[in-house]
Amino acid sequence: MTRLRICTWNINSLRLRLSLLNRLVSALGPDVICLQETKVPDELFPVSTPPALGYPFTMFRGMKGYNGVAILSRLPLVEQPAAPDWCGRGDCRHLGVELELPSGPIALHNFYVPAGGDIPDRAANPKFAHKLDFIAEARDWFAGRPQSARTVLVGDLNIAPLEHDVWSHRQLLDVVSHTPPETEGLLAWQRTGFVDAVRHFVPDDQKLFTWWSYRNRDWRASDRGRRLDHIWVSPDLRAALLGQTVLKDARDWPQGSDHVPVCVELDL
Repeated sequence: MTRLRICTWNINSLRLRLSLLNRLVSALGPDVICLQETKVPDELFPVSTPPALGYPFTMFRGMKGYNGVAILSRLPLVEQPAAPDWCGRGDCRHLGVELELPSGPIALHNFYVPAGGDIPDRAANPKFAHKLDFIAEARDWFAGRPQSARTVLVGDLNIAPLEHDVWSHRQLLDVVSHTPPETEGLLAWQRTGFVDAVRHFVPDDQKLFTWWSYRNRDWRASDRGRRLDHIWVSPDLRAALLGQTVLKDARDWPQGSDHVPVCVELDL
């Protein structure tokens, strides 16, 4: 059997926070690092950095200034190109690969879901409409595939779906990231064949956050967080789950992201 640690992190600009990858590796020792919001076009991706950190296998999909996803791996991987161009925008929000393990391949999907702007109204806010359409399209795509086995889905899904995934369920019900259309849409996507791997270890009635706004000067004291970053696994991998880590201390790293890394360990 192989111990596999998969980490997801919205790094909020790869080139700005490139030096923090070393801290992430030291803290969690992941076998696979999935990054979102890399904000770097493919031709400028720092290709020498992952091998220097011990990750010789890298795939990325990026664009200038916005979005972008990347997967850094100690294990060989092969890109899976079958996914659609989500909402027909070509905006680099998903990367699917197959990891090669001795026990057999693992399908891995790395997503960066649209944030959705500030107004939770489809008609008044095209960004919110795009977010809801993206979630629905992803739900339908996974629902239309044969039941996925040995599959992991990670990323900044930009939605805190459960009551205790936000600091105040009542006050955030009309705030983008926790509105009923978003949470219901995300949970419908999850029900196409996934288990919430982090909540597998942390009961639903416990507060759990992965993001704290830059606007909070003392983010620890106020602790007004949201759980926007997720790791899901197909049901056949539930028994393989060994543990999870939300690296809260990373929020205090110099020039850190407003998101913190989330890691799950499996015995495969």
